[in-house]
Amino acid sequence: MSKDERFDGMLLAMAQQCEGGIHEMLDVIFSFLERKTDFYVGGGDGAAEKIIMEKFHTYNKMALKKKKEQDVEKKRIEEERKKKLEERRRKEEEERSKEAEEPKIKELTDEEAEKLQAELDQKKEGAQQMTESEPGAKDEEKEKSGSDAEDEEDEEDKGKLKPNSGNGADMPNYRWTQTLGEIELKIPFNVTFPVKGKDVICEIKKHSLKVSLKGHPPIIDDKFPKEVKMEESFWTIEDRKILMVHLEKVNQMEWWDRIVESDPPINTKKVNPENSKLSDLDGETRSMVEKMMYDQRQKAMGLPTSEEQKKQDVLKKFMEQHPEMDFSKAKFC
Repeated sequence: MSKDERFDGMLLAMAQQCEGGIHEMLDVIFSFLERKTDFYVGGGDGAAEKIIMEKFHTYNKMALKKKKEQDVEKKRIEEERKKKLEERRRKEEEERSKEAEEPKIKELTDEEAEKLQAELDQKKEGAQQMTESEPGAKDEEKEKSGSDAEDEEDEEDKGKLKPNSGNGADMPNYRWTQTLGEIELKIPFNVTFPVKGKDVICEIKKHSLKVSLKGHPPIIDDKFPKEVKMEESFWTIEDRKILMVHLEKVNQMEWWDRIVESDPPINTKKVNPENSKLSDLDGETRSMVEKMMYDQRQKAMGLPTSEEQKKQDVLKKFMEQHPEMDFSKAKFC
Protein backbone atom coordinates (compact mmCIF):
# COMPACT_ATOMS: atom_id res chain seq x y z
CA MET A 1 0.00 0.00 0.00
CA SER A 2 1.42 3.42 -0.98
CA LYS A 3 1.84 6.28 1.47
CA ASP A 4 -1.08 8.19 -0.11
CA GLU A 5 -3.45 5.24 0.37
CA ARG A 6 -2.94 4.73 4.12
CA PHE A 7 -6.06 6.63 5.16
CA ASP A 8 -8.31 5.71 2.20
CA GLY A 9 -10.54 3.49 4.35
CA MET A 10 -11.07 6.17 6.96
CA LEU A 11 -11.67 8.92 4.36
CA LEU A 12 -14.11 6.75 2.41
CA ALA A 13 -16.07 6.07 5.59
CA MET A 14 -16.15 9.81 6.28
CA ALA A 15 -17.26 10.59 2.72
CA GLN A 16 -20.12 8.08 2.99
CA GLN A 17 -21.44 9.88 6.08
CA CYS A 18 -21.29 13.34 4.44
CA GLU A 19 -24.74 13.51 2.87
CA GLY A 20 -23.96 16.97 1.50
CA GLY A 21 -21.29 15.54 -0.77
CA ILE A 22 -17.87 17.13 -1.38
CA HIS A 23 -18.95 20.49 0.11
CA GLU A 24 -19.80 18.93 3.47
CA MET A 25 -16.63 16.81 3.41
CA LEU A 26 -14.43 19.88 2.82
CA ASP A 27 -16.29 21.71 5.60
CA VAL A 28 -15.42 18.85 7.96
CA ILE A 29 -11.72 18.94 7.01
CA PHE A 30 -11.29 22.73 7.16
CA SER A 31 -13.31 22.86 10.38
CA PHE A 32 -10.98 20.28 11.92
CA LEU A 33 -7.94 22.36 10.91
CA GLU A 34 -9.53 25.47 12.46
CA ARG A 35 -10.62 23.79 15.70
CA LYS A 36 -7.73 21.43 16.41
CA THR A 37 -4.65 23.07 14.78
CA ASP A 38 -3.03 26.45 14.18
CA PHE A 39 -3.04 25.87 10.41
CA TYR A 40 -4.67 29.21 9.56
CA VAL A 41 -2.59 31.43 11.89
CA GLY A 42 0.58 29.54 12.66
CA GLY A 43 2.45 30.36 9.44
CA GLY A 44 1.72 34.04 9.07
CA ASP A 45 -0.57 35.91 6.69
CA GLY A 46 -1.36 34.04 3.47
CA ALA A 47 0.72 30.96 4.38
CA ALA A 48 -2.30 28.64 4.76
CA GLU A 49 -3.79 29.76 1.46
CA LYS A 50 -0.44 29.30 -0.30
CA ILE A 51 -0.14 25.71 0.98
CA ILE A 52 -3.71 24.88 -0.07
CA MET A 53 -3.23 26.31 -3.59
CA GLU A 54 0.09 24.50 -4.06
CA LYS A 55 -1.50 21.17 -3.15
CA PHE A 56 -4.56 21.95 -5.27
CA HIS A 57 -2.48 22.66 -8.38
CA THR A 58 -0.33 19.56 -7.81
CA TYR A 59 -3.24 17.12 -7.63
CA ASN A 60 -5.31 19.02 -10.20
CA LYS A 61 -2.48 18.56 -12.71
CA MET A 62 -2.28 14.83 -11.87
CA ALA A 63 -6.05 14.43 -12.28
CA LEU A 64 -6.08 16.21 -15.64
CA LYS A 65 -3.18 14.10 -16.89
CA LYS A 66 -4.93 10.90 -15.80
CA LYS A 67 -8.18 12.02 -17.46
CA LYS A 68 -6.34 12.75 -20.70
CA GLU A 69 -4.69 9.30 -20.66
CA GLN A 70 -8.05 7.65 -20.02
CA ASP A 71 -9.63 9.57 -22.91
CA VAL A 72 -6.81 8.50 -25.25
CA GLU A 73 -7.14 4.86 -24.15
CA LYS A 74 -10.92 5.01 -24.52
CA LYS A 75 -10.55 6.43 -28.02
CA ARG A 76 -8.02 3.70 -28.92
CA ILE A 77 -10.34 0.95 -27.68
CA GLU A 78 -13.27 2.45 -29.57
CA GLU A 79 -11.24 2.63 -32.80
CA GLU A 80 -10.11 -0.98 -32.36
CA ARG A 81 -13.71 -2.03 -31.72
CA LYS A 82 -14.91 -0.28 -34.89
CA LYS A 83 -12.01 -1.75 -36.87
CA LYS A 84 -12.78 -5.29 -35.69
CA LEU A 85 -16.47 -4.80 -36.39
CA GLU A 86 -15.75 -3.60 -39.92
CA GLU A 87 -13.32 -6.48 -40.47
CA ARG A 88 -15.90 -8.99 -39.23
CA ARG A 89 -18.58 -7.51 -41.49
CA ARG A 90 -16.18 -7.54 -44.44
CA LYS A 91 -15.34 -11.22 -43.84
CA GLU A 92 -19.01 -12.12 -43.54
CA GLU A 93 -19.74 -10.30 -46.79
CA GLU A 94 -16.88 -12.12 -48.52
CA GLU A 95 -18.16 -15.44 -47.16
CA ARG A 96 -21.67 -14.73 -48.45
CA SER A 97 -20.32 -13.69 -51.86
CA LYS A 98 -18.11 -16.76 -52.00
CA GLU A 99 -20.98 -19.08 -51.09
CA ALA A 100 -23.20 -17.46 -53.73
CA GLU A 101 -20.54 -17.90 -56.41
CA GLU A 102 -19.58 -21.48 -55.56
CA PRO A 103 -21.53 -24.24 -57.34
CA LYS A 104 -23.76 -26.36 -55.13
CA ILE A 105 -22.37 -29.57 -56.66
CA LYS A 106 -18.59 -29.88 -56.83
CA GLU A 107 -17.22 -31.80 -59.78
CA LEU A 108 -14.41 -34.19 -58.84
CA THR A 109 -11.34 -34.75 -60.96
CA ASP A 110 -10.60 -38.28 -62.16
CA GLU A 111 -7.85 -38.59 -59.58
CA GLU A 112 -10.14 -37.45 -56.73
CA ALA A 113 -12.91 -39.80 -57.91
CA GLU A 114 -10.55 -42.80 -57.99
CA LYS A 115 -9.22 -41.96 -54.53
CA LEU A 116 -12.72 -41.60 -53.09
CA GLN A 117 -13.86 -44.90 -54.67
CA ALA A 118 -10.78 -46.69 -53.32
CA GLU A 119 -11.50 -45.41 -49.80
CA LEU A 120 -15.14 -46.52 -49.98
CA ASP A 121 -14.15 -49.98 -51.27
CA GLN A 122 -11.58 -50.31 -48.51
CA LYS A 123 -14.09 -49.40 -45.81
CA LYS A 124 -16.65 -51.81 -47.23
CA GLU A 125 -14.12 -54.66 -47.42
CA GLY A 126 -12.96 -54.01 -43.84
CA ALA A 127 -16.54 -54.01 -42.55
CA GLN A 128 -17.28 -57.30 -44.34
CA GLN A 129 -14.20 -58.99 -42.85
CA MET A 130 -15.15 -57.92 -39.34
CA THR A 131 -18.66 -59.24 -39.86
CA GLU A 132 -17.58 -62.59 -41.36
CA SER A 133 -15.21 -63.37 -38.47
CA GLU A 134 -18.11 -64.06 -36.08
CA PRO A 135 -21.49 -63.00 -37.48
CA GLY A 136 -23.90 -63.91 -34.70
CA ALA A 137 -21.91 -62.98 -31.63
CA LYS A 138 -20.36 -59.91 -33.23
CA ASP A 139 -23.71 -58.46 -34.35
CA GLU A 140 -25.30 -59.16 -31.00
CA GLU A 141 -22.42 -57.57 -29.11
CA LYS A 142 -22.36 -54.54 -31.44
CA GLU A 143 -26.11 -54.07 -31.19
CA LYS A 144 -26.04 -54.31 -27.41
CA SER A 145 -23.11 -51.93 -26.96
CA GLY A 146 -24.61 -49.46 -29.43
CA SER A 147 -27.95 -49.59 -27.63
CA ASP A 148 -26.30 -49.06 -24.25
CA ALA A 149 -24.27 -46.11 -25.54
CA GLU A 150 -27.35 -44.57 -27.10
CA ASP A 151 -29.37 -45.00 -23.90
CA GLU A 152 -26.50 -43.53 -21.85
CA GLU A 153 -26.18 -40.52 -24.16
CA ASP A 154 -29.92 -39.93 -24.22
CA GLU A 155 -30.07 -40.09 -20.42
CA GLU A 156 -27.12 -37.71 -20.03
CA ASP A 157 -28.48 -35.17 -22.52
CA LYS A 158 -32.10 -35.50 -21.54
CA GLY A 159 -33.80 -32.11 -21.32
CA LYS A 160 -31.01 -30.21 -23.09
CA LEU A 161 -31.87 -27.81 -25.91
CA LYS A 162 -30.98 -28.53 -29.51
CA PRO A 163 -28.48 -25.95 -30.82
CA ASN A 164 -29.77 -23.38 -33.30
CA SER A 165 -28.26 -22.95 -36.77
CA GLY A 166 -25.39 -20.96 -35.26
CA ASN A 167 -24.51 -23.58 -32.60
CA GLY A 168 -26.07 -21.45 -29.85
CA ALA A 169 -29.62 -20.95 -28.59
CA ASP A 170 -32.70 -18.80 -29.21
CA MET A 171 -33.90 -17.43 -25.88
CA PRO A 172 -37.07 -15.37 -25.24
CA ASN A 173 -35.20 -12.02 -25.07
CA TYR A 174 -32.06 -12.68 -27.11
CA ARG A 175 -30.25 -15.03 -29.49
CA TRP A 176 -26.64 -16.20 -29.36
CA THR A 177 -24.39 -18.12 -31.73
CA GLN A 178 -20.82 -19.36 -31.43
CA THR A 179 -17.69 -20.67 -33.08
CA LEU A 180 -14.85 -22.31 -31.19
CA GLY A 181 -13.26 -18.91 -30.65
CA GLU A 182 -16.05 -16.36 -30.24
CA ILE A 183 -19.69 -15.71 -29.37
CA GLU A 184 -22.16 -13.30 -30.99
CA LEU A 185 -25.09 -12.15 -28.84
CA LYS A 186 -28.04 -10.31 -30.43
CA ILE A 187 -30.50 -8.49 -28.13
CA PRO A 188 -33.47 -6.67 -29.75
CA PHE A 189 -34.92 -3.80 -27.66
CA ASN A 190 -38.71 -3.71 -27.60
CA VAL A 191 -39.05 0.08 -27.38
CA THR A 192 -40.69 2.76 -29.50
CA PHE A 193 -37.72 5.17 -29.60
CA PRO A 194 -34.40 4.82 -31.49
CA VAL A 195 -31.77 3.43 -29.12
CA LYS A 196 -28.47 5.29 -28.74
CA GLY A 197 -25.25 4.32 -27.00
CA LYS A 198 -25.99 6.56 -24.02
CA ASP A 199 -29.27 4.67 -23.44
CA VAL A 200 -27.51 1.32 -23.01
CA ILE A 201 -25.78 -0.24 -20.01
CA CYS A 202 -23.48 -3.04 -21.20
CA GLU A 203 -20.85 -4.20 -18.72
CA ILE A 204 -18.61 -6.97 -20.09
CA LYS A 205 -16.37 -8.48 -17.44
CA LYS A 206 -14.12 -11.52 -17.43
CA HIS A 207 -16.67 -13.69 -15.65
CA SER A 208 -20.00 -11.85 -16.07
CA LEU A 209 -22.26 -9.77 -18.29
CA LYS A 210 -24.86 -7.09 -17.52
CA VAL A 211 -27.13 -5.64 -20.21
CA SER A 212 -30.04 -3.23 -19.78
CA LEU A 213 -31.61 -0.01 -20.97
CA LYS A 214 -31.32 2.89 -18.55
CA GLY A 215 -34.45 3.03 -16.43
CA HIS A 216 -35.42 -0.56 -17.35
CA PRO A 217 -34.85 -3.89 -15.55
CA PRO A 218 -31.70 -5.80 -16.68
CA ILE A 219 -32.16 -8.16 -19.63
CA ILE A 220 -29.03 -10.08 -18.60
CA ASP A 221 -27.20 -9.83 -15.27
CA ASP A 222 -25.39 -13.10 -14.69
CA LYS A 223 -22.08 -14.97 -14.73
CA PHE A 224 -20.51 -16.62 -17.79
CA PRO A 225 -19.96 -20.40 -17.65
CA LYS A 226 -16.40 -19.78 -18.93
CA GLU A 227 -14.01 -16.82 -19.11
CA VAL A 228 -13.90 -14.21 -21.88
CA LYS A 229 -11.17 -11.81 -23.01
CA MET A 230 -12.38 -8.37 -21.91
CA GLU A 231 -9.93 -6.48 -24.14
CA GLU A 232 -11.14 -8.38 -27.25
CA SER A 233 -14.87 -8.15 -26.46
CA PHE A 234 -17.09 -5.22 -27.43
CA TRP A 235 -20.67 -4.14 -28.21
CA THR A 236 -22.41 -1.99 -30.80
CA ILE A 237 -25.93 -0.94 -31.80
CA GLU A 238 -27.43 -1.92 -35.14
CA ASP A 239 -30.49 -0.35 -36.79
CA ARG A 240 -31.01 1.76 -33.62
CA LYS A 241 -32.87 -1.09 -31.96
CA ILE A 242 -30.57 -4.14 -31.70
CA LEU A 243 -27.59 -4.57 -29.37
CA MET A 244 -24.81 -6.73 -30.80
CA VAL A 245 -22.31 -8.10 -28.26
CA HIS A 246 -19.10 -9.78 -29.42
CA LEU A 247 -17.36 -12.02 -26.87
CA GLU A 248 -13.91 -13.52 -27.36
CA LYS A 249 -13.41 -16.84 -25.57
CA VAL A 250 -10.30 -17.46 -23.45
CA ASN A 251 -10.39 -21.19 -24.20
CA GLN A 252 -10.85 -21.47 -27.96
CA MET A 253 -10.97 -25.28 -28.02
CA GLU A 254 -14.41 -25.89 -26.49
CA TRP A 255 -18.09 -25.23 -27.13
CA TRP A 256 -20.20 -23.33 -24.58
CA ASP A 257 -23.45 -25.03 -23.55
CA ARG A 258 -25.00 -21.68 -22.46
CA ILE A 259 -24.10 -18.01 -22.55
CA VAL A 260 -24.90 -17.31 -18.87
CA GLU A 261 -25.31 -19.76 -16.00
CA SER A 262 -29.07 -19.19 -15.57
CA ASP A 263 -29.82 -20.26 -19.17
CA PRO A 264 -30.87 -23.85 -19.96
CA PRO A 265 -27.96 -25.82 -21.50
CA ILE A 266 -27.76 -26.90 -25.13
CA ASN A 267 -26.60 -30.34 -26.23
CA THR A 268 -23.04 -29.61 -27.42
CA LYS A 269 -22.85 -33.13 -28.93
CA LYS A 270 -25.26 -31.89 -31.60
CA VAL A 271 -23.17 -28.84 -32.45
CA ASN A 272 -22.35 -28.74 -36.15
CA PRO A 273 -18.73 -27.64 -36.64
CA GLU A 274 -19.46 -26.97 -40.33
CA ASN A 275 -21.43 -23.89 -39.26
CA SER A 276 -18.26 -22.43 -37.77
CA LYS A 277 -15.73 -20.45 -39.82
CA LEU A 278 -13.00 -23.03 -40.30
CA SER A 279 -11.00 -20.50 -42.33
CA ASP A 280 -10.59 -18.37 -39.18
CA LEU A 281 -8.94 -21.21 -37.20
CA ASP A 282 -5.23 -21.95 -37.03
CA GLY A 283 -3.89 -25.02 -38.83
CA GLU A 284 -3.78 -27.35 -35.83
CA THR A 285 -7.26 -26.42 -34.58
CA ARG A 286 -8.73 -26.66 -38.06
CA SER A 287 -7.28 -30.15 -38.58
CA MET A 288 -8.75 -31.27 -35.26
CA VAL A 289 -12.20 -29.86 -36.09
CA GLU A 290 -12.18 -31.43 -39.58
CA LYS A 291 -11.27 -34.79 -38.00
CA MET A 292 -14.21 -34.40 -35.58
CA MET A 293 -16.51 -33.64 -38.52
CA TYR A 294 -15.29 -36.70 -40.44
CA ASP A 295 -15.72 -39.03 -37.45
CA GLN A 296 -19.16 -37.59 -36.77
CA ARG A 297 -20.29 -38.33 -40.35
CA GLN A 298 -18.77 -41.83 -40.23
CA LYS A 299 -20.64 -42.71 -37.04
CA ALA A 300 -23.89 -41.41 -38.48
CA MET A 301 -23.46 -43.76 -41.48
CA GLY A 302 -22.43 -46.72 -39.31
CA LEU A 303 -18.89 -46.66 -40.73
CA PRO A 304 -15.59 -46.79 -38.82
CA THR A 305 -14.01 -43.56 -37.52
CA SER A 306 -10.53 -42.48 -38.60
CA GLU A 307 -8.92 -44.29 -35.64
CA GLU A 308 -10.95 -47.45 -36.23
CA GLN A 309 -10.06 -47.35 -39.93
CA LYS A 310 -6.35 -47.15 -39.09
CA LYS A 311 -6.64 -50.25 -36.91
CA GLN A 312 -8.50 -52.11 -39.67
CA ASP A 313 -5.86 -51.13 -42.22
CA VAL A 314 -3.05 -52.40 -39.97
CA LEU A 315 -4.95 -55.67 -39.37
CA LYS A 316 -5.63 -56.17 -43.08
CA LYS A 317 -1.97 -55.60 -43.93
CA PHE A 318 -0.90 -58.09 -41.25
CA MET A 319 -3.35 -60.71 -42.56
CA GLU A 320 -2.04 -60.26 -46.11
CA GLN A 321 1.55 -60.69 -44.92
CA HIS A 322 0.65 -63.92 -43.04
CA PRO A 323 -1.71 -65.94 -45.24
CA GLU A 324 -0.68 -69.12 -43.39
CA MET A 325 -2.45 -67.94 -40.23
CA ASP A 326 -6.14 -68.69 -39.67
CA PHE A 327 -8.12 -65.66 -38.47
CA SER A 328 -11.58 -67.16 -38.99
CA LYS A 329 -12.19 -67.68 -35.27
CA ALA A 330 -10.38 -64.59 -34.07
CA LYS A 331 -12.25 -61.95 -32.10
CA PHE A 332 -11.28 -58.35 -32.78
CA CYS A 333 -11.94 -55.46 -30.38
